[in-house]
Amino acid sequence: MSEPQHVRYCTTGATAEITLDRPEARNAYSEPMLCQLVAALDRADHDPAIRCAILTGAGKGFHAGGDRKAMKDRSGMFAGDPAELRRRYLRGIQAIPRRIAEFPKPLIAAVHGAAIGAGLDLACMCDLRLAAADAQLGSTFVRVGLVPGDGGAFFLARTVGFPRALELMLTGRVLAADEALRIGLVHEVVPNDRLLPRAHELAAQLAALPATALQLTKRAAYRSWPGDQAAALELAATFQGIAQNHEDHARALGS
Repeated sequence: MSEPQHVRYCTTGATAEITLDRPEARNAYSEPMLCQLVAALDRADHDPAIRCAILTGAGKGFHAGGDRKAMKDRSGMFAGDPAELRRRYLRGIQAIPRRIAEFPKPLIAAVHGAAIGAGLDLACMCDLRLAAADAQLGSTFVRVGLVPGDGGAFFLARTVGFPRALELMLTGRVLAADEALRIGLVHEVVPNDRLLPRAHELAAQLAALPATALQLTKRAAYRSWPGDQAAALELAATFQGIAQNHEDHARALGS
């Protein structure tokens, strides 16, 4: 039997659209989805024609995190004793943040409906977050007696700051799109029917910029946070030496 396809990949111009495609489970993670999402990011990364990527979900929601049925059955990624579960996390779900950390191109999360638990964490791993008006976002692990096993404690704190992230993780409360915008969890809220069109507009805007400078700026930002000033300055000088000698720079200056 062939493996189910839980991730769709398509391109529009210089933009790759990666869609979590398991709507019957609210796009909750499955083991095939983990592998297919990494493969889709690889594909977008290795295609020189792609300058930006959008990550979204099929159906009524973005991503519901872990599969509650698998949790109850202790099957799939939730099977095993503590040592086995640790290995499953390191080799499985944590492959996603490790891959995204090395994804050089801008990655936009287009969030609609539920972005819960690991779904919120996935959105926080992306560089920019657009939300539909119906979006609901929450770090809800404590509600089911779990912790953010995908590294969400780090990603949420990086996104909204430690005090707010701690409050959200300890209470497990779910935010509407407007509150998520107010606290900086998302960058923009749009009507539901404008989510993907707006994401593609933003992707096209980014894709039109000099690619080398854009990708080095992204890498410098992540590598400099929360590092020390000396390391950040050295990295900035190194990347600027590359960018200033790149043909994109000369073209942007009109020479």
